[in-house]
Amino acid sequence: MNFPQNLKYTKDHEWLKIDGDSAFIGITEFAVSELGDIVFIEIETQGETLAQGDTFGSVEAVKTVSDLFMPVGGEILEVNPTLEDTPELVNSSPYDEGWLVKIKIENSDELNGLLSADDYKSIVG
Repeated sequence: MNFPQNLKYTKDHEWLKIDGDSAFIGITEFAVSELGDIVFIEIETQGETLAQGDTFGSVEAVKTVSDLFMPVGGEILEVNPTLEDTPELVNSSPYDEGWLVKIKIENSDELNGLLSADDYKSIVG
């Protein structure tokens, strides 16, 4: 299983790739393996500012529906437009083409509470 070192992680299996004062958010390869084949992604929060821990959307897989949580607070700047027609990109490329949203980080101090790749790996085994 892949745990890119350049990302931050949450216990809820989201990842965050920091790019200046913004960041890309997605779900981890571990989460994808637990969910199974993803068939639909619902994110209707573009333009909204959400707090850390708030739900920003959901992922529907063959097995279940799972909420998506904000790793840090911020404004949803963009939703990955490719996922509307090809949600399975989250399965095949969770850390690259399968990103979910881009946010403007509201409070960079919240980044300190996220997990490193090694910390996340120790949690999920």
